[in-house]
Amino acid sequence: MSLHPQAIPPVPEETVQIARAILPNGNTCIHMRDALGTFFQDEDFLDLFPAKGQPAESPWRLALVMVMQYAEGLTDRQAADAVKTRIDWKYALSLEIKDPGFDFSMLSEFRARLLAHQAERRLFDLMLSQFRERGWVKARGKQRTDSTHVLAAIRAVNRLESVGETMRHVLNILAEVAPDWLLERVQPEWEKRYRSRFSDFRLPKEEKSRQELAEQIGADGRMLLESIWGSTTHAWLQELPAVEILRRIWIQQYHACEQGTPWRKDQELPPAALLIQSPYDMEARYSKKKQTGWVGYKVHFTGCDADQPHFVLEVTTTASTLPDGEVMEDLHERLADNRLLPSQHLVDKGYVDAELLATSQHRHQIDLVGPVLPDTSWASKEAGRFDHSHFHIDWKAKQVLCPAGQTSRDWGHIPDRHGKPRLRIRFPLPLCRVCTLHEKCSSTAAKVLILRPDEATYVALQQARKRQETAEFRALYAARAGIEGTVAQSVRTCEIRRSRYIGMKKLNLQAFLTATSINMLRACHWIAEAKLATTPTSRFAELLASVKQVAVA
Repeated sequence: MSLHPQAIPPVPEETVQIARAILPNGNTCIHMRDALGTFFQDEDFLDLFPAKGQPAESPWRLALVMVMQYAEGLTDRQAADAVKTRIDWKYALSLEIKDPGFDFSMLSEFRARLLAHQAERRLFDLMLSQFRERGWVKARGKQRTDSTHVLAAIRAVNRLESVGETMRHVLNILAEVAPDWLLERVQPEWEKRYRSRFSDFRLPKEEKSRQELAEQIGADGRMLLESIWGSTTHAWLQELPAVEILRRIWIQQYHACEQGTPWRKDQELPPAALLIQSPYDMEARYSKKKQTGWVGYKVHFTGCDADQPHFVLEVTTTASTLPDGEVMEDLHERLADNRLLPSQHLVDKGYVDAELLATSQHRHQIDLVGPVLPDTSWASKEAGRFDHSHFHIDWKAKQVLCPAGQTSRDWGHIPDRHGKPRLRIRFPLPLCRVCTLHEKCSSTAAKVLILRPDEATYVALQQARKRQETAEFRALYAARAGIEGTVAQSVRTCEIRRSRYIGMKKLNLQAFLTATSINMLRACHWIAEAKLATTPTSRFAELLASVKQVAVA
């Protein structure tokens, strides 16, 4: 389909009259169109369409439909029906009352164009740029970031179901692309074993029987892989994604032995960050946070904290197993590219470590505000012992002076259990043994200090620990809770908790559409109310508050 940009038409007079007569004041779609316009124009999407071909549906309309669709949590079919039947949507889209709308598949095609051209964030950036022109979005203010878990668009399965579904999936694909080749190699028992979906309530309950079934499935998959790699006439089968999925899952779930296909024990599996959970979404991973376990991803929302609308300024989609702190450097770089860096960034404990405290301040002049882990060393657990503050560290000379006046012997770097560098400083063993302060200094024969690898990181951590004990920090950090409202709106209104599509790239598009819809709703509320939305108060709380006011009076 080709695109020939056209000017956005005004709302038809008949549509205006009916909408004003029937719809209540403050309707979101009408209010949005009157106060904020359409946000998008055909020229914004020229690069997504070829110059020749059948004329495409106006992309500005499709883009606006998707924003309104996510703002109401609608499916593609429901959104297309809303275009056909709802007067407020016709008003926002400049359509005649009798306009038949378009087929729901147009929305999927438009999303595919955005993905193909790596334009997942285009709608988000276009809307944000208009808010910047209005003065609602500014750099060097306060920002807040938090994440929410997202369930993948797949059925959660156990290990036995996963390998069974993997085998069934590849057989279905081969039956479609190479039926004759498959019929020559199919085993008689495969028809019963793989004809229907694997579900745990139909599988054996005894552990021995389950392991036997798992190893039988493993043997079937191995035989199929050997047949594919041994075929000279159908070597192209090796390139099928389903075959590659089968090969990777079999490597993870089974041992490679000459005799048989032994089922791996649970402790022999790869870590969660690498373990494939389903053949239908290779990127979804299992993760657990506190009491919540899920298979899917995480989405991080970064919003502003100001007297203007609390817009979402950035969105980050990651694997569910990636620690929150790993997103911060890339997040700050993207904010810098968009000229939206904050002066203070409020985050929870998961986003903060000593290295980030130092690098955020050094590279971008950002005050990263969040609780850090306390000192858990041997010396900090009992009063009267010597902790790091009792040692004089000369970073330039690479020496440390202990409370007894002795100088350190070794200064070197070692990795910690996560592979990150740490500084190890040791004192001479003969001097520590005879030292009168030894019992207050160390629980081992010789004192060993494990510190952050450089001065800037070490100083940043110590300053953060002192700062978080103050009343000023607690008052400042209390504002971080405001991002929970953004997360709640993304879950309850835009339904971000469950991925609509398969794969991280498509989920990233969903996350940006969700953020765009939230920003649109908040802009409409701001224009209508000229104030920030407040946290809802229950009637019971209001009753108690009124009683207190009467008592004080």
